[in-house]
Amino acid sequence: MTSSTMIYPDATTVAETTAARLLVSIADALSARGEAHIVLTGGTIGVATLARMAASPLSDVIDWRGVHIWWGDERFLPPGDHDRNEVQAQRSLLKRVRLPEENIHRMASSEGATSPEKVAQAYAAELARFGDPAPAFDVLLLGLGPDGHVASLFPGRPEMKVVATSVVAVKDSPKPPPTRLSMTLPTINGAKEVWILTAGAEKARAVADALAHKSGIPGGMVHGTDRTLWLIDKAAAASI
Repeated sequence: MTSSTMIYPDATTVAETTAARLLVSIADALSARGEAHIVLTGGTIGVATLARMAASPLSDVIDWRGVHIWWGDERFLPPGDHDRNEVQAQRSLLKRVRLPEENIHRMASSEGATSPEKVAQAYAAELARFGDPAPAFDVLLLGLGPDGHVASLFPGRPEMKVVATSVVAVKDSPKPPPTRLSMTLPTINGAKEVWILTAGAEKARAVADALAHKSGIPGGMVHGTDRTLWLIDKAAAASI
């Protein structure tokens, strides 16, 4: 396993370079195995990355029929709510490429759901259709919060210790909305490559703590089985 940190001038460059890297990684996975499993993230950089993927000429040469899209976490909100990661991804990328609907693996919304726990169980079952307990994701994207959280795994929370399932319900989240779904730490760390994207001076302390593997910082506890890649801007790198 290797770990690298790439520092770029600004957030725009982080998004642009990540988009290009991800399209190449998808093309390589398709060439090698005929399919690719990618985990998306929300947030400003995550959404900007998807929009740049859609605008890139490289997206036109991807055979999207072999690409499977997943999410590392989701907000337990009604369908169509603009705060849902899948809604943002749909608008910025998914509706703009020829991706089969059956290849888009969304976490269910709050509409008609008996509980977030049931939604977590259903997503865990969907993951298990493609691997045990989940597919070996080719690339798993994560953002990093100012508190060092990734996906919806927050410092000091019990969800950080869950190992018995691949997806967990998160209640009373310190960041709104209060109810969420998240892949667990072992699921994230089963990905071949984990990429952490972040930008801005307000993230600098969290980046430094995570790279130093400071105890209790979720961002410092994630890694890919083959590679861990940090893609950050100069402002976020200020405390390294």
